[in-house]
Amino acid sequence: MCGLVVETDGPHITSIRGDKDDHFSRGHICPKAVALQDLHEDPDRLRKPVKRVGDSWQEISWDEAFTLVAQGLRRVQKKHGDNSVAVYLGNPTVHSLGAMFFAPAFVRSLKTRNRYSATSVDQLPHHLAALWMFGHPLLIPIPDLDRTDHLLILGANPAASNGSLMTAPDAANRLKEIRRRGGRVVLIDPRRTETAELADAHHFIQPGGDALLLLSMLHVLFAERLTRTSRTTSFTDGAETLEAIAARFAPERVAAHIGMDANVIRELAHGLAAAKQPAAYGRIGVSTQEFGGLACWLISALNTVMGRMDEPGGVMFTRPAVDLIRGGLYSSAKFARWKSRVRGLPEFAGELPVSALTEEMDTPGEGQVRALVTHAGNPVLSTPNGARLDRAMAGLEFYAAIDFYINETTRHAHVILPPTAALERDHYDLVFHAFAVRNTAKFSEAIFPKPDGARHDWEILLELATRLARGGLLTRLRARGAALIARRMGPRGILRRALRAGPWASTGLTLDKLQREPHGVDLGALESCFPERLRTADKRIQLAPAPLVADVVRLESSLDSRPAPRPSALDSRPFSLIGRRDLRSNNSWMHNSNRLVRGKRRCTVLMHEADARAQGLTDGEQVRVSSSIGQVQVELETTDSMMPGVVSLPHGWGHGKPGTRLTVSNAHAGASINDLTDDARIDALTGNAGFNGVRVRVDRA
Repeated sequence: MCGLVVETDGPHITSIRGDKDDHFSRGHICPKAVALQDLHEDPDRLRKPVKRVGDSWQEISWDEAFTLVAQGLRRVQKKHGDNSVAVYLGNPTVHSLGAMFFAPAFVRSLKTRNRYSATSVDQLPHHLAALWMFGHPLLIPIPDLDRTDHLLILGANPAASNGSLMTAPDAANRLKEIRRRGGRVVLIDPRRTETAELADAHHFIQPGGDALLLLSMLHVLFAERLTRTSRTTSFTDGAETLEAIAARFAPERVAAHIGMDANVIRELAHGLAAAKQPAAYGRIGVSTQEFGGLACWLISALNTVMGRMDEPGGVMFTRPAVDLIRGGLYSSAKFARWKSRVRGLPEFAGELPVSALTEEMDTPGEGQVRALVTHAGNPVLSTPNGARLDRAMAGLEFYAAIDFYINETTRHAHVILPPTAALERDHYDLVFHAFAVRNTAKFSEAIFPKPDGARHDWEILLELATRLARGGLLTRLRARGAALIARRMGPRGILRRALRAGPWASTGLTLDKLQREPHGVDLGALESCFPERLRTADKRIQLAPAPLVADVVRLESSLDSRPAPRPSALDSRPFSLIGRRDLRSNNSWMHNSNRLVRGKRRCTVLMHEADARAQGLTDGEQVRVSSSIGQVQVELETTDSMMPGVVSLPHGWGHGKPGTRLTVSNAHAGASINDLTDDARIDALTGNAGFNGVRVRVDRA
């Protein structure tokens, strides 16, 4: 989403820098952008399809690759049924215009209920809270970052992420601007992160304690009559129910369980109440825990009772030029229409939680997953209990990957179909424009032409969907005719139509205009849009949705039975484990870039200095971190930035596995946090993975 200026000399990149004239990113650039050159020139990147022959790989033609994949998937489904094939879409899928337009048809062509994506190891609770409160999974409230005067952040690190589910290029400076105009930034996190350095105040919290904190803050606001009415009050239901729930969670009751003083909880509530335009925002630390659904709901509930829902300076809703809420992604999203075969985990928008994928592979019986397709994903490193998934994948009858790396997951593939890379295709970010802190639009044409013999990801997906089409001759002919039309249109043609149907078309916003405006088009600050944009049946905000209210019983039960979180020598696993993101290593594929891995070692386990002394451990030594499902060896880094009793490992490491072709990554292998995270540990309400708060031991290696 950041504007870049890329200079080239023929097929070579000579420089990448921030675009100072970009209306949205204002010249901001981060290491990931500069590393696009490494990705483009990476000698490890596949340029042609390959098939596995024993322990080696053989280049093949595209026609042979498509034939092998179609035949392999058909063979498995004919033998074991439609649901014996699974599909997984990785995080980069949403950053590809072509994949966003063409992946849904491909997934439908598989006719399987075993559909998975990175959603359920990331933001699924945010989607479900939005669905139940506002009627659509993409109506996720966005902090009005450029106008708020008090920002409360829970479990997010925008200084490293630039705002996840809050597209905010140059987030660090935007936070500084809040303080420069007299506002405050307050961070709640088990680690004093890079964002904490930009905040007025930082408070530790026990991992998984966010829902309890939010309920106790609501308790204070209701009890002391500090809530506010606003324009949305007239079409909001459930305030009385929420108040009755919060009444049971006084700060004094929850304080010891979340590692926070009761007076601090009251101060946090009073700080919000005293601000004119406060906004509360939570992200991955909030959603990837056992009570992620409740925490995401309660953040929106807090913003609502403070009178800041859909109001300037509070939290608002982006009005993107391609409106995915009117149609398209999640247009008819439902929840729990069916459940997974083994554990009965609920479906959402046609997908099952990825925590169920491994057990669906290695549990015998009717419906067992025997084949897999992945697109731009590395679930062995990015989903819970990766070691178990790694073992299960080795036993698949067929696996096809759409990817340009032979990584820790795709090394198990029988066929790999590599798409073009980012600089070889057009780009318009369909998803992240929808979460932006300002209404903008920008189209970027491919910098380099598609190499001879290469295929874009959308071309691969379209060809496979066409070959997998079922039915009689007429049905197959119709499928081929539709594919021919889609191929002629391509992503650019579909985008052109989507912009014409979008909410800004009346202002003259077209693809032609965007092509004439390489720095993007500024469409203005966020504007109030409720109740018109609500998608609930009665056009009312549901402040106390029944599924969430019912789940409070589970939270309260855990509060009554859970001991206060204090490390003890008597505990078999005395530490709570959390993940972390680094500006240079947000995802596993970024580790194959020399620019992003150079410098200090980033795959270390962070531990408070006092905890290390108590364990007899010293900075820099190798330690063994063990959980109920596995163990890893990693370097210890002592610091005062960690909450005592909490340790942190970064996401996406664990390279160096046999058969991978990742030269740089394998030289900086690190350890995978997902060799410690248990796929049985989920948010029982939503099915999202419960990464944060896993209990571990840390011993000298």
